[in-house]
Amino acid sequence: MIVKSLELKEFRNYEHLNLDFDSGINILYGKNAQGKTNILEAIYLGGTTKSHRGSKDREIIRFNKDEAHIRINIEKNQVTHRIDIHLKKNKAKGVAIDGIPIKRQGELFGMLNLVFFSPEDLNIIKNGPGERRRFLDLELCQLDKIYMYHLTNYNKALAQRNHLLKQISFNRDLLGTLYIWDAKLIEHGSVIINTRNSFIRKINELIYPIHKKLTGGKEELTLQYEPNVRLDEYPEKLKQSLERDLYLKMTNVGPHRDDMAFLFGKMDIKKFGSQGQQRTSALSLKLAELQLVEEVIKDKPVLLLDDVLSELDRSRQNYLLNSIGDIQTIITCTGLEEFINNRINYNKIFHVSNGTVSCEN
Repeated sequence: MIVKSLELKEFRNYEHLNLDFDSGINILYGKNAQGKTNILEAIYLGGTTKSHRGSKDREIIRFNKDEAHIRINIEKNQVTHRIDIHLKKNKAKGVAIDGIPIKRQGELFGMLNLVFFSPEDLNIIKNGPGERRRFLDLELCQLDKIYMYHLTNYNKALAQRNHLLKQISFNRDLLGTLYIWDAKLIEHGSVIINTRNSFIRKINELIYPIHKKLTGGKEELTLQYEPNVRLDEYPEKLKQSLERDLYLKMTNVGPHRDDMAFLFGKMDIKKFGSQGQQRTSALSLKLAELQLVEEVIKDKPVLLLDDVLSELDRSRQNYLLNSIGDIQTIITCTGLEEFINNRINYNKIFHVSNGTVSCEN
């Protein structure tokens, strides 16, 4: 799987951009705030319909413009496909595959599998549970359309139940209809809990040897799934939480409150780990994710690296770059020194300056 080309119109700081990528290592270099990350964001959005930054569509469209376009040509299983994303300031985005509009954006997931690694991935470890759930959901939606179906329906049911809880405060007669949404939450939430549990088990099998090698055998990293509620307790816990839910006018039990912990033995890295330990753990997670995606899709995903080399010491830089192998990789950086000094082979170089990109090969 490779990204062959990218075309942008009125996207972020790009009025119009056309790029052709190599199937190997592609480097986008230039000073900060020139538009390097915007290119990676466009590719990620083209594969997932979402910004890795969590930005809204209106924030992505070029200043003083009402629309933006992304076109990506990819090669998958030796067949070329075209993905078009039409971003609108005040309307839902439009998505088309090979010129045919799709009804549900979820149909795009799996067409282009991506692993994105940036310094912000430290937030998966450092920030609150929402950041870790977002990581789980974005990755699982790319790999498992059944999970995406249940997650979408769970979120709809959750919104409906929360809306009903607010209405009940004005009309207690509506209390008898709450069971409908309880049943929906349990139906879809149970699949989410099971799938997340299975995913973290698989990641653990991969992350343990990666992290041990990265730290010279000094540290043993494991992930621990921390579900808000166990499957066998789900219906009862939801029932027990009713009065609290009514008081707070929100649902307090379910996988929308799940978390996961990064542990060295019993030590929680979020609370007690150093910045270096957190950074190495994030790197281990991304390398494990890369391996897992490859195993699941029976193909190589596209790797996007956003200025991560400057965050790593020489040995971790080498480990990351040597792990890439024959995976198409698009890297942003401020200079080429890391590659020249480490004698890393690269296939195509682009210089990015103030919204213009020139190929230097």
